[in-house]
Amino acid sequence: MKPFPAQPERILVRSTNWIGDAVMTIPAVRTIRRNFPAAEITLLALPWVADIFRHSPWVDRLLLYEKQGRHHGMRGRLRLVQEMAGRGFDAAILLQNAFEAALVTSLARIPVRAGYTTDGRGLLLTHGVRKAPDIGSRHQVHYYQEMLAGLGLRPGPDRLELYLAPAAEEHARQTLERFRREQDVRGPVIGLNPGASYGPAKRWPARRFGELARLLTDRLDGLVLVFGTDADRRAAGQIRDYCPHPQRILDLTGRTDLALALAFIDLCDVFVTNDSGLMHAAAALDVPLVAIFGSTDHVATGPYSERAAVVRHAMPCSPCMKTHCPQGHFQCMEQVTADQVLAAMEPYLLLETVS
Repeated sequence: MKPFPAQPERILVRSTNWIGDAVMTIPAVRTIRRNFPAAEITLLALPWVADIFRHSPWVDRLLLYEKQGRHHGMRGRLRLVQEMAGRGFDAAILLQNAFEAALVTSLARIPVRAGYTTDGRGLLLTHGVRKAPDIGSRHQVHYYQEMLAGLGLRPGPDRLELYLAPAAEEHARQTLERFRREQDVRGPVIGLNPGASYGPAKRWPARRFGELARLLTDRLDGLVLVFGTDADRRAAGQIRDYCPHPQRILDLTGRTDLALALAFIDLCDVFVTNDSGLMHAAAALDVPLVAIFGSTDHVATGPYSERAAVVRHAMPCSPCMKTHCPQGHFQCMEQVTADQVLAAMEPYLLLETVS
C-alpha cells in the first residue's frame, strides 16, 4: 500500500451510524486531527449522531447524511455524491465499515479513500487496511485506532471526551435546579437509562429499574432522572409505578434531543444503564456509571472508563449477541438484582447509610 498523503488539505471522515459506535471513534477522530493539524476536517454523519461531534475541536464541519430526507433513495445518494464532489476533498477516511461508504466516496472521485477492507469494498479503497485477527478480543476503541495505525498515522491516547452544547448545559442545569427546589432534596442525582435500541435482550427489565428507584428514594435524599426516547416512556411509567416516591423522578423520555440528554447525563452523580449509546456517552463524559450486560460482550463494547462497573449474571449462552433471547428465559438479565446494582453504585456514592 502506498503511503497516506502527508499533508491533505481537506479530509472527509465518515462517521459510524450509532451513538455508541460514534463515541468509540472519538479517539480516532482526535488522532486524525493531531496527524493533520492544518487540514480542514469534515465529518459525514447521520443526523442522530451528529451532536456527538457538533462542538468537537477536532472537527471543522459537519455534513449531515440525511438518508430519510434529501439523500433518500438512488437520487438522494447521487445528490450526496455531488455534494461531496463539490467540496474538493483530498482524502476520505472511512470509520464506518459498509460497502456504501466506499462506493459514494469513489463516485465522488475523492482521490484517497482509506478504511478497513470489510464488506467486500477492498477494490474501492486506495488505502485498504486488513483487520488484525485478534481485534475482536479487545475493546472496540482500539479497532478504529488500529486502522489509522495501518495507514501510517501516529495514534494518540485512547481517552474518550465529549464537548457539550453550552445552551443545552444551561437548560439542563436550570431544569435540575428547579426540580430540586420543588422536591426540597439535597441528595445525589441518579440517572436511569432503561432503553437500548439494539433489542430487548440488552434491556434490564423495567421493573428492576423500578426496584432500584425504590431503594434509592427510600434510602437516599436524592433525585432520579429517567432517560430515553418515546419508545421508553412505558418503561419510565413502570419505574414510577414501582417507586413509592414518584414525585422524585424526572421523566425525560422523549423530551430531549441528544445534545440535551448529554447535558443531563453530565449532571448525574451516577448513571445506571443498559449497554447503549448513552452508556458510552456517560463514559466519555467521565460520569461514574454502572452498566448492566446480558446478551452483549462487555469486553469488546463495555464502558471505556475507569469510573465504571459492569454488572452481569454469567450464563453459558452469554454473550449470544442476539436481539432476543434465543432460549426464551432471559436469565442473563432476569437474574441481575437491584441490590447487586446498588452495591456496584456504592463506591461512587459513599452509601454508608445503605448497608
